[in-house]
Amino acid sequence: MKEVAQLYNNDFGLAFYWKKDGAVLKNRVQFIFKEMGFYLLPDEVEEFKQLAEGTINYYSCTKCSCGKDCHKLLLKTPMNGVDLAVTKTELVNIKDLMEGTLFNLSLNNYLDELCNSDNN
Repeated sequence: MKEVAQLYNNDFGLAFYWKKDGAVLKNRVQFIFKEMGFYLLPDEVEEFKQLAEGTINYYSCTKCSCGKDCHKLLLKTPMNGVDLAVTKTELVNIKDLMEGTLFNLSLNNYLDELCNSDNN
């Protein structure tokens, strides 16, 4: 397996950058969860987070007898034509994975800018 630079993980999945020839490829983020992989641009990560939030808000699940293990929640993805059937727990974990990744992307960008401004 190629080298990776991990960005974020939770009990459900992980997000990382690929490395090639010792350089971190920061243009896309690789996500692995629920036996699937998504290779997303930063804007697509934000879109995926918003789609997860919208799905959580849409499905209140207060009257459903299935509870958190219901597999009837349909989550749209940033990939046209690709939707996921997920449980409420999986949906919350996907949202956390996107949020944690976005936080680390922002933090890394801030630190990169801070370090570059110190060199000028």
